[in-house]
This record gives sequence, C-alpha cells and structure tokens, in this order.
Amino acid sequence: MGSGVRALMRRKQVDSERTRAAGSAHQLRKELSVTQLVAIGVGSTIGAGVYVLVGTVAREHSGPALTLSFLIAGIAAALSAFCYAELASRCPSAGSAYHYSYICVGEGVAWLIGWALILEYTIGGSAVARGISPNLAIFFGGQDSLPWILARHEIPWLDVVVDPCAAFLVFVVTGLLCVGIKESSFVQGVVTVLNCFVMLFVIIAGSYVGFQTGWVGYKVAGGFFPYGANGMLAGSATVFFAYIGFDSVASTAEEVKNPQRDLPLGIGTALSICCTLYMLVSVVIVGLVPYFAMDPDTPISSAFAKHGMHWAMYLVTTGAVLALCSTLMGSILPQPRILMAMARDGLLPSFFSDVHKTSQVPVKSTIVTGICAAALAFFMDVSQLAGMVSVGTLLAFTVVAVSILILRYVPPDEVPLPSSLQASLRLSQENDEEKLRGTLGDDDHEQGSAEISDVVVESINDPLIEKQLYASNLNETKRRRTAACSIASVCIGVLILTTSASATFLPFLVRCFVCAFGGLLLLAGLGMLCWIDQDDGRHSFGHSGGFICPFVPLLPVMCILINTYLLINLGGGTWMRVGVWLVMGVFVYIFYGRTHSSLTDVVYVPVAEANEIYGQSSSSGFVA
Repeated sequence: MGSGVRALMRRKQVDSERTRAAGSAHQLRKELSVTQLVAIGVGSTIGAGVYVLVGTVAREHSGPALTLSFLIAGIAAALSAFCYAELASRCPSAGSAYHYSYICVGEGVAWLIGWALILEYTIGGSAVARGISPNLAIFFGGQDSLPWILARHEIPWLDVVVDPCAAFLVFVVTGLLCVGIKESSFVQGVVTVLNCFVMLFVIIAGSYVGFQTGWVGYKVAGGFFPYGANGMLAGSATVFFAYIGFDSVASTAEEVKNPQRDLPLGIGTALSICCTLYMLVSVVIVGLVPYFAMDPDTPISSAFAKHGMHWAMYLVTTGAVLALCSTLMGSILPQPRILMAMARDGLLPSFFSDVHKTSQVPVKSTIVTGICAAALAFFMDVSQLAGMVSVGTLLAFTVVAVSILILRYVPPDEVPLPSSLQASLRLSQENDEEKLRGTLGDDDHEQGSAEISDVVVESINDPLIEKQLYASNLNETKRRRTAACSIASVCIGVLILTTSASATFLPFLVRCFVCAFGGLLLLAGLGMLCWIDQDDGRHSFGHSGGFICPFVPLLPVMCILINTYLLINLGGGTWMRVGVWLVMGVFVYIFYGRTHSSLTDVVYVPVAEANEIYGQSSSSGFVA
C-alpha cells in the first residue's frame, strides 16, 4: 500500500536542455511562431456552436444581455488562460495539462488528466465531424438531396446511422497532420481566417441593417435583463464552453520556436480575438431580432432572412462549415502529443512516442487517433456523449490552477535521479574517498577526518550560527507545511461549497450550513496563502524569463472555484459515462503504467545535489 501511494505521488523533472538532448530521437521540430499559435487557438476555439449558441442562450437565459454573458464567460476563461500561460512558458514540452500536473502534483493525478483528455479529444473530434454533413445539406437543398458519398445511411439490421463524410474528413485531417506541423498549421490558419471573414461580414452587415431598422431587439418590453442577473450568469455558464480550445496552443509547446515569449502571447491573443468576435456577433444579432423571436437552430441566418437577406444563409453556413473543419483539426492535433508525452514517461507503450524522422511529428499516435475518431464518427451518434468533452477540459483547467498554487508556494525541492546516474554517483563518491586517502595517507586518514569533524562540530556548536540555521530551516519547513495545508483547505472547501450549492435535494438549512462550512474552509485557506510568503524556489523553477501569472493566490483560487462549479453541474449521466472511462484508466495504470513508469527506480535528491551529479557525469563522459 505504501509503495502504491508513493507511486501516485512521484513527480518528474521539468524537461531541461540536458534531458532533451538525451531524448533527441523523440523530439518534435520547432516550427511555430506567434501567428501560427494564434491561428491554432482561434481555429480550435471558434466552432460552429457560436452560429447556434447565440439563439439558444438569448431565448432561454440572457435576452439582450447576451453580450455580458459572453464577456463574463471570457473573463472566467481568461483565469485559466493566465495559469496555462505561465506553466506553458516554464515547462514548454508536449502534454499540456498532463505534463504540468505530472511535474507539480503527481503521477496519479497526471494519469487521470491525460486519460480524461484522450477521451475529450476523441469524442470532440468525432462530434465535430458528424456536424459537417447536416451543414453541407443546406447547399444541396436538404438531407435527401445530398450526394451518396456525403449523405448519412442507415443500416437496418444494426439500427446504426453511418456517416461516411465525417469519417472521410477525419482521415483527411489525420493525413494533413502527419505531413508536418508547419503545413497543418498553415492550412488551419487559412480556414480560420476565412471563418473570421464570415463573422466580420455578420458584424458589419448586421450593424448596417441594425442602424437602418433602429435595433428593434433592444426595445423589447422586458428590458436589457428580462431574466435578471441570475439569467445572465446562467447564460455565462453555458457560453463558457464556447471558449474551450485555447488549451490546444499549450499542447504544441515543444514545437514553438520561442516558447517563453510566444506561448503566452499566442494563448492571450487567441482568447482575446475569440471573446471580441463573440461579443460583437451577439451585440448585432440580439439587436436585429427580439430575443424571444430568435430561431434556436439558425439564429444568424434567420435574423438576416427576416430583413430580406435570404442569400446570407449560404454565407453563414459556409462560415459554420469552415469553423467545423478548423475545430476538427484543433481537436485531433493535441491528442497524439498527449499520447507521446505519456509514452515518453513510460505510462503507455513506447509505440506512441515514436517521432517520424522526416516530418518530426508523432505519426503513429496521429494515425491511431485518426482511426479511433473516424470509427466513432462513422458508426456512432456522439451528440449524446458531447458533455463528456467538457469533463476533460474542466478537470484540466482545475488541475492547472492547483499546479500554479503548488509552483508558487511548495515547488518541488527534489528531483528524480535515474538509476544510471545513481551508479555514477556511487562511483564518484568512491573516487573522492580514494583521493582523500591518497592525500592524507592511509595512516593519517582517520586523524585528518577527526580533525575536520572537530572543526565542523565546533562551528556548528557556535550558539549564533546554530540558532540561525535552526530558525531558518524550521521557518521554511513550517512555511511549506502551512502552504500545503492551505492549498488542501482551498480545494476541499471549494468541493464542499460547490457540491452543497448544487444539491437542490437537500433541505435549505442543511445546504446553508454545509455551504457556510465549505466557504469558511475556502476563505481560511485563501487568507493563509495571502498571509504567508511565496517560495523563493519559484524563481528558478523550470525555464525562467516567461510569463508570470498575476494576482496569485486569488486568481488561481477563483479559477478552481468556477471550474469545479461547472464540473459539478454537468449532470449525473455525464459523470456516469466519464466514470466508466476513468475506472478503465485506473486498471490500465495499475497493470501497466505504474510498473513501466520511467520513475520506477529513481531516487529523489535535492536540486543542487542533482545539478552537481549531472555536471560530474557529463564531464566524465557518462550519459544517462
């Protein structure tokens, strides 16, 4: 039991130039700049949902206040983006949230995050691919008019509706991703720019019509907040998922030319562009048509049609198809890199870590990802499983925020030393001992050692030095212990608070009492984190010189609170299906990952001592 717990808690080291050189056979090509990162982030985030979401949320939750719902959701997403930006610049390696949690939290949590992200990207890519065929049907006059290769077909004896168009598009995207990151990012950039032009058309043309007609949507009887502030906040919780996708930028960290500068810029710029476009589109569409008269399925097309612009339907549908294609690429792109990162760490077979010599992308992982996504898109109607996509993302957002707190207050002060370097350490210690004996002589060795020991003991026994050393070590140990308990208090308090607040079946007084208890734990932990000092080791953790997340600990704690609340409210059916997948992952870890992990035989030593050992091994020509 003790060894199993230690396995769950073991943490790996941030990839350094030394470790990258040792594993150069599995390294990805650095090709990406800020422009390409922005294209990946915007393309992965702005899906076809925005062309539908504005109508549904405006009718049911926000009304004319839809713009504020998008703004609040964008601010909430920015909290996670700040956390991702710091960790991506400090730890620029493939794997995204899996990689960060493995370094800061531990192997057990990292495995669950990686396993959940595998499910997210597979189902997400399949769901996006299944949505392309219905949009194409608009150009042909309906589903029945689609060509045979593009139409869906029912297999009577299996009661299954297959979608060859979806599977074909997944294979096309998979082949493009296998060619190289530079080529695939260029294509995604072109598609994303075209989609943005369609959205700009909606904004500009819609504004012209709005000024001509007097913005009738803002003159409704219910006012700007027909459903009140609660309705606006409920709309924010719904449209928050429209911002999911910027984390795809972090998964390409290893392929960025200047990650310390470009990754934070790419994440921040992509999220800002998405938020701006969402808000401008919602301002225009809500103003053209009263919120209660919106078509929930095609709000943008129907808004233009009511003002005599029927031809705009085809342009808006083109934008939706482009958005789906770009999102499909953004869904399939990260998963092979997560599989590769997990295989590098020994948690999955080494097959997934192979990098093609020419294209320098994980071709085998990409092909496996494409086959699985294409099979799901071809055979299954994954719309009912779409909620499972959000679980992986929200879990990743939460753990990344927790990792920021750990990095700032209790960063790892020990690093794993491989078994090969343990042998080098023993050899180095034996050589040092022989040199000492040769210098002092065999007869004088014991006498010299005794004299040195007397000097050391005399120095340590000095009252002033002894008091300073003891106080310094005691204060640092106490600070780290207090910080760790405070982080745990925050996490437990958030979980109790969000669970009890969502448990509507409980009596009112019981809910209030439990919420108050959770809130006290949360505030106590947050107050203690604000009071104590952050760890000095944070300055040297990972790669320095990158983005620093502001307002710590308040910003990560707010991020944890928001994401946990959204997780709790995803519904029991979604959690049941995700639970089955996570249980499968636990068995895979127990029977394979735990025993094949690259940290199985390591010994943890202080950072300074590890650097000295690496220096000695490199000078002696020993390679780990």
